[in-house]
Amino acid sequence: MWNVPTLYLYGFIKPKNKTMTTQEVATRLYELCDENKPAQAHEELYDANATSTERNMAGQLETVTGMDAITEKGKKFEAMIEEIFSGYTKEPFVFGNYIFMEMGMDVKMKGMGRMDMKEMCMYEVKDGKIISEQFYY
Repeated sequence: MWNVPTLYLYGFIKPKNKTMTTQEVATRLYELCDENKPAQAHEELYDANATSTERNMAGQLETVTGMDAITEKGKKFEAMIEEIFSGYTKEPFVFGNYIFMEMGMDVKMKGMGRMDMKEMCMYEVKDGKIISEQFYY
């Protein structure tokens, strides 16, 4: 006779979708960032109406809302990069429903030369999804 744990083990019973904790989101976000897979991070971990806030090149705070806008913002940034020399992601720190993670890259930006960019990233998690991100540098 099959028992319930055995049925789960062999995949005959699928567990109900469990809401990820902030720590679980942080761990997965770190893995995907470290593997340079931002599109997968957006798909797996972000709420459809998430916001992204950071300073633009003029130094003004700018916020975009929704995954299409966040994706477009990322593409614009990537288009400004001429060459990447190195990059890193440090392990996240979780505080309540916030994730803090340091990232950096040594890049050559079009028309600006080589730059050593470092930033502190802050993510807010609600109901197992990232609802906002903000970058400080």
